[in-house]
Amino acid sequence: SDYNQLGFNLRSNIFQGGALESRSLMKDSYTPEIIQKAVRDPKNWHGRRTDELGKWHQKNALNLNLQKALEDKYG
Repeated sequence: SDYNQLGFNLRSNIFQGGALESRSLMKDSYTPEIIQKAVRDPKNWHGRRTDELGKWHQKNALNLNLQKALEDKYG
């Protein structure tokens, strides 16, 4: 019965989906000049430098590859 009820709701277009046009609170709150003047530093990502984050990902990938190789070899 749940399956039939779900099918009926889908056919009836009760679940219409999301809005066709999205709105941003930042764009609504500030003028276009403020948004254009916002400086985005690619070297600083949420308080971390991207090179530090990249080094962490590289070490993590090596660690995962090592763990997989050890599991394949020793079980």
